[in-house]
Amino acid sequence: MHIREMNFTDPFGPLRDGTVEIASAWLPVREPDLTGGPVIDAEPLLLMVAIDHPLALRGKVGMEDLADWVLPYCGPPTPEYWLQTLVPTHAPGGQPIRRGPKVTTFQEVAAAVAAGDAVSLVHGDAARYYRWPGLRYLHPHDAPTGKWALIWPTAQETDSIRALARAARDTGARTG
Repeated sequence: MHIREMNFTDPFGPLRDGTVEIASAWLPVREPDLTGGPVIDAEPLLLMVAIDHPLALRGKVGMEDLADWVLPYCGPPTPEYWLQTLVPTHAPGGQPIRRGPKVTTFQEVAAAVAAGDAVSLVHGDAARYYRWPGLRYLHPHDAPTGKWALIWPTAQETDSIRALARAARDTGARTG
């Protein structure tokens, strides 16, 4: 097995061009040519802010707070329905959320947040794997659960892909 990092600005391209046979991706995935396998990770989303951001000083934050701040945005070709998980256009109560600095990698997201140019919803594993100086991870009290699943091109399904999906299903999702 070879591990390859995939860029969220083109989350499905490597599957379609054959560079990658199977991938993990956050849900939802609504691509008609891709098969969704078992959920491998599920935990509430976090809010990444600069360590000195006004939200970092509050005792409690929620999803409504996003309407007061700018979220980094990668734009097309990333499907809009997929972006809505981490870069929603509206808070739960309907208030619009501004989209801000254009980013193409997680490192660019973290840099924009650390500089105070944006706040960002992230999956829970970010707090474990991306401990940058100047960043703080908050737990919105009403954050939805972010889920990751295995996905692959339906037309290229192989015995190896089925075996990996079966092993993942038998192991069960990691929950935070």
